[in-house]
Amino acid sequence: MRLFLCLVILLFASNSTAAEVSLTGLVPGMGTYTKSIQSIRERKFEHVIEQKTDFSCGAASLASVLKYGYGQGDITEQQVLIGMLKHANIDLVKEQGFSLLNMKRYLQASGYRGRGYKVGEAEIALLKIPAIVLLDDGGYSHFVVFRRHEAGEIYLGDPALGNRIITMEDFMAKWNGVVFVVIGNDYQRENPLLHPRARLSYRALAPFAPMTDAELLEFGFSYSDML
Repeated sequence: MRLFLCLVILLFASNSTAAEVSLTGLVPGMGTYTKSIQSIRERKFEHVIEQKTDFSCGAASLASVLKYGYGQGDITEQQVLIGMLKHANIDLVKEQGFSLLNMKRYLQASGYRGRGYKVGEAEIALLKIPAIVLLDDGGYSHFVVFRRHEAGEIYLGDPALGNRIITMEDFMAKWNGVVFVVIGNDYQRENPLLHPRARLSYRALAPFAPMTDAELLEFGFSYSDML
């Protein structure tokens, strides 16, 4: 157990950040102009925590939801991964990866609630909060963050591939029909997960209003969560 945790920690040693470029002399009298830029990779993983191991897609997806949906700015995949390992069978995790039950237990220990729902296409199209879903992509089970549905397309935060958009038809063919949502009183109704970037050639997304109290209650929130 101790050796396995040490190996996991070593995988998280590197981190990349956006850079700033200083431009001088472009406009007379303006001096130096500084502009923050993102690499293509950074843009690809904008508001998505990238997984560092082949079995940690669940930990990275959960960390993404907590960081960007619940304001847990300092949380990392490593913290969630180690936290879930405390309540999991190590050999089973190395063979099959984490399960929703592991996520639920971690959330309970962290003061949140995790709830899974078996829903269909009509319900997933109406989902208005970030959720974790399990996809079967070529025989490979993979947790990703469901960010939103718009005009027959699903916006996903994939911890392995970054942000991507797939058709509803493709999503339904890969999805197991379960959505897993995090419930807590620090949920940020207006959070960046709800506003993924559209395709470069795609029309601008319509405004996506925060959920009402009634809508949050439908997904398992309580009145105390919304105070």
